[in-house]
Amino acid sequence: MRVSLIFKEKQRPNLGMAYTANLTNPPLPQEMEEHTYPIMYQIEGRHWWFAGRRNIIASFLSALFAGREGAKPSILDVGCGTGANLELLDQYGVAEGVDVSSDALEFCRQRGLVRVRQGAAEKLPYENNTFDLVTGLDVVEHLDDDLAGLREMHRVLKPGGHILLFVPAFMFLWGVQDDISNHRRRYTLRELKERVCEAGFEVERATYANITFFTPILLGRILMRITGLRPASENNLTIGALNKPLGMLLGAERFWLRNLNLPFGVSAICVAHRR
Repeated sequence: MRVSLIFKEKQRPNLGMAYTANLTNPPLPQEMEEHTYPIMYQIEGRHWWFAGRRNIIASFLSALFAGREGAKPSILDVGCGTGANLELLDQYGVAEGVDVSSDALEFCRQRGLVRVRQGAAEKLPYENNTFDLVTGLDVVEHLDDDLAGLREMHRVLKPGGHILLFVPAFMFLWGVQDDISNHRRRYTLRELKERVCEAGFEVERATYANITFFTPILLGRILMRITGLRPASENNLTIGALNKPLGMLLGAERFWLRNLNLPFGVSAICVAHRR
């Protein structure tokens, strides 16, 4: 079947290799496939997945900055993509973005976002002790050496500063979107926390997210493997009339996540601070 062949050609990790460095030979590019950036730019503002995820992220940001007074916090979004998350982060502080893709940065500039630079997560173009918060929102799974990227986040944070990570969960959920995004791995929560601690952080909160659509996404990806269906992007697979309700349903998880750690989900979230 086509999906199985592609999996072998790209030498994807097996289910037991969740965060081994240098998984591919030759290594995959860190950028997503070129055609995905225009798709992301066009749909990121309204697609249910992105909208629901932003609502969840916003709830974690609100908790991090609750009661904060004084100057606006400095925020770096590593792997800022086409910029929709930067627009969200700007509501909480002075946000900058860095991405390895020049195409992604051009889309950021089309949004009017000028505080963006090109650079790799493993070698961030910033001085030590610069930011109050560093975010990696579906980013570290792109890195051959995720530990190096996390250590760079640690380096550019001020003492006591925080990271907020959002990553895809569980290798058995691997799908077309992982392929076209050039992911190296998906994480279990235990693996993510171990990696974060190894980079020098202390975990404050870690939980799965998107339990709401776990079963349909699992079944959909199994179906695509069986049938060989390969859309240009899984983000194209939605029903227009249901898009807004689906986004609201996913975003509603933010209320559960205020006081509850979910036992499984399509994604995982980690908040940690620099020791």
